[in-house]
Amino acid sequence: MISITQQRKRRQVLQGGGILFTGGNTRACPRAIHMKVLILSITAGEGHNSTAAAIKDCFAAHGDTAEVFDAYRYVSKALYEIVKQGYLLVSKDFKALFAKSYAMAENRRAGGQNGNSFYRVANMQLTKKLSKYIKQYAPDAIIYTHPFLGVVTDLMKTRNDIQIPMIGVVTDYTVHPLWEEARSTDKIVIANDLLRSQLLRKGIREDQIAPIGIPIRQAFSEKIPKERARALLGLDNKFTLLLMGGSMGYGDIAGVVEELDAIPQDFQIISVCGNNTAAKEAIDALHTKKRVMNLGFTKEVDLLMDASDVIVTKPGGLTTSEALAKHLPIIICNPIPGHERRNASFLLNNGAAMEVDKHIHFEDVFWQLTHNPARVECFRQAITAIAKPNATEDLYALTASLIAAYESNPAIPLPVHAK
Repeated sequence: MISITQQRKRRQVLQGGGILFTGGNTRACPRAIHMKVLILSITAGEGHNSTAAAIKDCFAAHGDTAEVFDAYRYVSKALYEIVKQGYLLVSKDFKALFAKSYAMAENRRAGGQNGNSFYRVANMQLTKKLSKYIKQYAPDAIIYTHPFLGVVTDLMKTRNDIQIPMIGVVTDYTVHPLWEEARSTDKIVIANDLLRSQLLRKGIREDQIAPIGIPIRQAFSEKIPKERARALLGLDNKFTLLLMGGSMGYGDIAGVVEELDAIPQDFQIISVCGNNTAAKEAIDALHTKKRVMNLGFTKEVDLLMDASDVIVTKPGGLTTSEALAKHLPIIICNPIPGHERRNASFLLNNGAAMEVDKHIHFEDVFWQLTHNPARVECFRQAITAIAKPNATEDLYALTASLIAAYESNPAIPLPVHAK
C-alpha cells in the first residue's frame, strides 16, 4: 500500500509543475512529475491496439512509464480469441448482420444507475479480475481505447474499487455503442468537436468531452517532401496513389489495382495488403502497365503517405486520422458496415473525401483530382479544418493535468497495491 507520506510527497511534486491541458492545447510548465499510466485495449481489429501503442510511445518519449494491456487476453484466452476472430468473421463475411446489430446497439440506452444492464452484469467478473491487476500495477491513470472497457471502468469507479483518473479514447469518427455506459470516465476523447452532440445524446456530460483527436504516432505528425520520400522508396517522382486494405487486407485489393491500372493517366501505385498474403500474391502475379510497389505488412506507412498524393482506403478511424494529419485527400472504398460506414459519412459531409462505389468509378474520382484544381483546394481546406495532428501530445497533457487535479485533492484516494 502507498503510505500517507508517499502520497504527500507525490502531491508536493505534482504541485511544483508539469504539463497542463487547456482544452486542446498544451501549456508547458517546469516539468516535475513522472507518470505511470496503464493503457487498456481489446483486440477487435487492430485500430484499438495501434492507438494504444501510439499513446505508449508518446509517454515513453517523455520519459514516463506506460504499459499496453489487452484486458480480454488477461482475463481469458478463450474470450480473447472469440472477440478477435468473431469481429473479423462478422465484419468480413456477415456484413448485413453486423450492420443490423450495430444499428440496434447504437440506439440503446445506458443501464440503470445500479448497473443492471446486460453489459454491466456480464462484465462483473472481468471487472473483479482486472481490478486486482490494476491495484498491483498501481498506475497514476488509466487510458482505454475500446468502448467495452467503458463499462468495466465505470463499474470500478461506482464500486469505489479504483479511484484514479480514467480517460476513454473513441477511435473512430463516430461514437460507438456502449460509450453511454462510461458515465464515470473523467474524459472521453473524440476525433473532432463535431461529434460532441453524439455523446450528449448518449447522456455523457459536457465536462467529460475532450475533442482533441484520435492519437497517432509522432511520425504521422511530421512530414518530409514528396520528392525525398519517393527517392527513399526508390519510386519515380510523379503522381503517386497509395492503396491500403487495412491491417487484415480487406476487400478485393487485386481487383482495385487492375481497375486503377486501366485509368489512362500516368501515375504510380503503392499497394499495402497488410496480413493478406493471398492478396499480395495475386497482385504480384498481375501484368500491369503502371508501376506498382506491392507490399504486405509494413511499418513505413508514414513514409508511404509522405510519398503519395492521394490515398485509397477503407475508412478505419486510425488510418483516416493518419491520412488527415499528412494532408492526404481520401478516396473511400469498401467500408465495413457500422463504424466505418459512419466514418465515411463524416468525411464526405466535411468535404475531406470522395467515395468509389458501383455508381462512381475510380476513373471518375481520379479525373477530379488531376483536372480540377479548385476541387483539390477544397480538399486541402477541409482536411486542415478537421485534422488533429497533435492529438497524442494533447492527450499526454490532458492526462498530466487530470493526475495533478486528483493528487492535489486529498479527498480522492490514490491507487493502492493489492495485499
